[in-house]
Amino acid sequence: MFRHLINTLLFVLPPSRLFGLRHFLLTLVGVTLGKNVKYCGRAWIYGRGQLIIGDDTWLSPATNIYTHTDVTIRIGVRCDIGPGVELIPGSHVVGTSSRRSGTGTAKPITIGDGCWIGAHSLILGGVIIGDGCIVAAGAVVTKSMPPNSLVAGVPAKVKQALD
Repeated sequence: MFRHLINTLLFVLPPSRLFGLRHFLLTLVGVTLGKNVKYCGRAWIYGRGQLIIGDDTWLSPATNIYTHTDVTIRIGVRCDIGPGVELIPGSHVVGTSSRRSGTGTAKPITIGDGCWIGAHSLILGGVIIGDGCIVAAGAVVTKSMPPNSLVAGVPAKVKQALD
């Protein structure tokens, strides 16, 4: 409930200002933030799960992070997360025909250091994005990606190795 209240307060603040206040409020609700993290407004952190964000990382407006108490979401240092990006660790096993969404599951998400996650990308549970990756705008990342690669598409695939 307290995290929801803080989310609401953060939502009404100017989107790209008051980063010190945002940092303070997010640490109050258990988010682990490195130095110089810039968490923009119009974003939302759902749930009470563990979220760790590394130094010098930028989270653009409308980033939605769905935490889960059983797993951790980690975002590395010096990352840029574009607007409208969603991190969703939860899913379901396939159920019977009477209800296809069976038992709920959750898997951790890790975004390595120096990554750039393009606007409106979706990162699903169980994914590790290697250091130095670029995830193209609109990509749906359903499996882990190697370091220093450009990934794009639905589902996301490696398009190019980066230097």
